[in-house]
Formats: sequence, C-alpha cells, structure tokens
Amino acid sequence: MIYLDYAATSPMTEAAIDAYSQIAKEVYGNTSSLHDAGGKAHFLLEEARAIIANKMGVNRDGIIFTGSGTEGNIIAILSLARAGKGRHVITSAAEHTSVHAAMNTLEREGFEVTKLSLTSDGVINLDELKGAIREDTVLISIQHVNSEIGSIQPVEEIANIASEHGIPYHVDCVQSFCKLDITQFSQKVDSITVSAHKIGGPKGCGAIYLNPRRRIVHVFPGVTHEKGIRGGTVDTPAIVAMATAVEQYKYHLEKHWQLRKRLKEIISDSPIDWIESQEEKQFPSICGLCIPGLEGQYVMLSLNEENICISTGSACDINSASGTKAIIAMGHTLSKARQFFRVSFGEGTTEQHIELLCTQLNRLATI
Repeated sequence: MIYLDYAATSPMTEAAIDAYSQIAKEVYGNTSSLHDAGGKAHFLLEEARAIIANKMGVNRDGIIFTGSGTEGNIIAILSLARAGKGRHVITSAAEHTSVHAAMNTLEREGFEVTKLSLTSDGVINLDELKGAIREDTVLISIQHVNSEIGSIQPVEEIANIASEHGIPYHVDCVQSFCKLDITQFSQKVDSITVSAHKIGGPKGCGAIYLNPRRRIVHVFPGVTHEKGIRGGTVDTPAIVAMATAVEQYKYHLEKHWQLRKRLKEIISDSPIDWIESQEEKQFPSICGLCIPGLEGQYVMLSLNEENICISTGSACDINSASGTKAIIAMGHTLSKARQFFRVSFGEGTTEQHIELLCTQLNRLATI
C-alpha cells in the first residue's frame, strides 16, 4: 500500500507507541489523585505540558490537553468569544469543519459571524480583514495551513491587526505544528490548536494554548480537570506519547519540496489542474489537484483499487456534498470543487511512491 493521506492522519511512530504502552502499563493513577500513584501521573502530565509549551514557544500555564484538534478548536473559540463584550466574530470560509461547528454554535447564540473569502492564491485578503473589523468584534479565528490545498495564511500580519484592535486571535495549527516554525508568531496570538496524530502521535489527543492573560468563559462550568477548561480524567499515556512524538518528529522541508516538484514534473503533460498558492505561501506536502471531467471521488476510488491512498479533502468533510470549502472560498465552481482531490506526503513517502502515483494519474487523465 502507498499511503499518501498524511494530512488526514499519520502512522504512530515506534517511540510514541512504546511510550504509550509503557505508561499505560506502569502509570495508571489519576493525575488529580493525591496518593503516590496519582502524583507520578501528575508529574508526567506536567512534564509533557512543558515539552509541548516549549515547542509552541508559549507559557506552559496556557497549555490545556484535549481529546482532539476538533475539540480544541471548539473549546478555544467558544471560551474566547463568549468572554467578549461584543457579538461579532471573524473567520474564513475555508476553515476546518470544527471551526465552522463552533461558529454555528455562536450564531445560534446570537453572534454574527463574518466569513472571509480566499484570493486566487488561497489566502485571505488583509484589507478585507481590516474592513470586516467592528467595534463589537470579539474574536478572529483564521488557520495557519489549510488542510485541503496547503496554503499558508499570513498569521503574523493577522496577529498584528488583531493586536492593534485589542481583539483575541485564535489560530488552528493542526497541520503546521512541528512542521513549520510557529514560534515566529506564537507570542502574538491568544490561542493555538494542535493535534498529536498528524505528527506520529496517538489519535484522540491534542492540546490548545489559551493566553493566561485573556479572560475566558468555561464551556462546561464546574468541571475540574485541566483548570476547569476541559473536563474528564486526562489520558496520561496518550499525552506522554504525544510529547514523545513532539520531541522526535522531524519534518524535512526540502524533501517535501522535491517530492512536490517531482509530482509536477511527471504529470506536467497531463490535463491535471493544480489548486495551490504561490511558492512562498505554499506548504509543500499538501497538494490540491483536479482532473477535468472526473469527480475527485472517482479518482480516489480508482487509486484505492491500485492500493494508493489519497483523499477528496479533509476527512472531517468526507460526507459533504458541496465539495471542499477551500475551493469554494477561492471562487471556483461547485463542479470544480467536486473534481478536487488531495495528495499529502509524510516522512514515509518516497520518490518511487510519487512515480507510481503519477502513472495512475496520467492513466486516469487520458480516460
């Protein structure tokens, strides 16, 4: 099997599996218990918190462990928006499904949500963002790397705009954490979401950073774990495994650019369209493609028959009938959106994998 769906999830590393297994067997105490078994678990929890905070470049007091990136986005957005004095929130039309879920909740509570479109490069227009800000704007939530086409949003510039207006800024870094340097802007934003399974950690584990200086309203008042922000006994084995993955994960940027360029080179003579940004705004290991006349789902299923795994976009949108959000936000037609499919590389991807993929793509493009 050739796995080319790393933007959906990645295999756990051996180190993360070993860490999970060891802690699950040996450290079974509740981190909130006051006996020695609980104390040992609590020590490992706080050690992991420090590791992840250090990688993010933020204060460890702001790190809250969650059950996923999805849960993290929802908790962060609702906690910050509900704490504001206004009822207006700004996001983009191409955010992850979990962000839109949080926005839907806020709209039901009487908030007004402005969803910015994307330019032909797949990024927001900063002037449009500035024009959308109102006196009652209480939150901006715009991702770092888009999970469908890999465009990189100008997070630092957005953070500066948000700061000028005193507006909290939440950024979804699930696709970029440990791959791009988020410490360049982490001190300027108020909330960050990350996930373990995109970097070789376990599924069902993530973390958010919430600026300790920002006022928040707890989504579930009365819970006690994780400073009352996220209730439930924490999954110590998963959290330690996540920290292990964070410490060991290596993203070889040049390797992924070479794979992307090789993919482009081999299919250059085929009528295959790329949905991408300019190179300086593009994350190399997420490739958005379309074969005119073929639905993305057909391409995906055809490749699956050849033991090649790709996707038609975010796994969280797999049942959507409207195509991918990023394509629509860029102004493409619904027909184009339905032709979309995504190829995403990981550390296990080789040039031979790309060549075998291209053989099948070229075949499909000539049907």
